[in-house]
Amino acid sequence: MTTFERIKNISKKKGYSSLRVLSETAGLGPNAIYQWRDKTPRTDNLQAVSDVLGVSVDYLLGNTDDMHANKKVTTSGDDLKEYFDEHPILKFDGKEIPDAEMKIIKRILEDMDD
Repeated sequence: MTTFERIKNISKKKGYSSLRVLSETAGLGPNAIYQWRDKTPRTDNLQAVSDVLGVSVDYLLGNTDDMHANKKVTTSGDDLKEYFDEHPILKFDGKEIPDAEMKIIKRILEDMDD
């Protein structure tokens, strides 16, 4: 399986409607990932996509079947605030949660400290 095919498969599993949406979410041009069918991606672009998908670069390259191999853990694992900060695009039932609703959710969770 090629890097392009792995990205296409995992993006579907993660709920992205198209590679164009994934590409733009990763801060790349709208057709950047499509170009990887026959071109080798730059490492920084591949890292951006792996960060958005929550998998390791090694997984996308096909070096491992473990999605999280060598992936740096940047949160304590149990802090929802850190998770929200690192994953600005969250979905529920396959649909993106709009910003306005995310702000409400965050406010509710922040009020739990009171």
